[in-house]
Amino acid sequence: MVARNPAFFPNGQIPKPPEKAGFLSIINNLNKKGNHMASVQTTYLSRTQEFLASSWENYKVNKPPNKGNIRTAFMAILFADIAESSQMYQRMGEKNAQNLVAACLFLLSKVTVQYHGKVIKTIGDQVMCTFPTANEAVKAAKAMHQAVDQMPVMDKAGLFPPNIRIGVHIGPAIIKGKEVFGDAVKVASRLLGLAKQRQIITTEQTVNLLKPEYQAMSKCIDRTTIKGRTGELNIHELIWEPDVTRELDNSHLSLVLKAQLRLRFCDHIIHVDQNRPSVTMGRQPHNDLIVEGTRVSRSHAVIEYRRGRFVLIDRSTNGTYLLINGKQGIAKRVETPLYGEGIIGLSQKVTPDSPQAIHFAIKL
Repeated sequence: MVARNPAFFPNGQIPKPPEKAGFLSIINNLNKKGNHMASVQTTYLSRTQEFLASSWENYKVNKPPNKGNIRTAFMAILFADIAESSQMYQRMGEKNAQNLVAACLFLLSKVTVQYHGKVIKTIGDQVMCTFPTANEAVKAAKAMHQAVDQMPVMDKAGLFPPNIRIGVHIGPAIIKGKEVFGDAVKVASRLLGLAKQRQIITTEQTVNLLKPEYQAMSKCIDRTTIKGRTGELNIHELIWEPDVTRELDNSHLSLVLKAQLRLRFCDHIIHVDQNRPSVTMGRQPHNDLIVEGTRVSRSHAVIEYRRGRFVLIDRSTNGTYLLINGKQGIAKRVETPLYGEGIIGLSQKVTPDSPQAIHFAIKL
């Protein structure tokens, strides 16, 4: 046993060893303090980890935009949508209308790619595209109208192809990832709102960058302001549908101008041509053809002669039915070109023997 050296203790007094119970109490107190410190350290580390994790998530959410991913470019913006789509849903039903809209948007997207464009997004019955140049955008716009006109909708849904409207503008745009926005997008979107069915609407700025052949298609139709821009813009329509009278030489021009549509309803016969360019149909006495019926509107429809072509314009509540080449269709608040011969029914389907059938035939 080692002797206790008094030199190691104050006053040379050697303290008495603690009682057993007191010694155990000291050891327990030391253990408790150690456990408490370990607990504090564990809690601190856990909270630190939580803080760092939440800070990282917060950083990712509120991360400032990477300016390297944002760039500007001078490009043509094209918006196209299906005209009178709400009426289409009413007369076709939800499922058929959705299928038709999907088919139409697919077709517009396909045309976009064919003319070196890029589909940015589709919104409902609308598509937004970009093109490197104004010429490619205009070529695509014209091709879109032509492609939709050729859709075999009558066979599938008993209806005629829908009409679309298009707005085009070229200018500076901001590109961020897959998004495109900025001044050019705002202007093109505004032009779409001004466009009517079967129209291509653009700005004078865009027309000035077109080839002469496309400039020849343009006609200034209006002036308007754009929110966020100062001054007015000259608005042009691009006439994409060919004018028959321009395409024919003088020998054939006289034949086109002599084109005539013959209407026969009961004992009444009316000719529509350049001398009588329109005929009205409805149940009120002021119409050229008076058709009685509770579902027939007062001023139901009009047939117009337009430079060698004939167009039926429905203005009714219940629509105008057409039977052409054995195929039944309906026009409702839209313009429908007439060709060949067929049968018209105001607000109801008709057959050749129906008493309410209005027969028409176009002759050159």
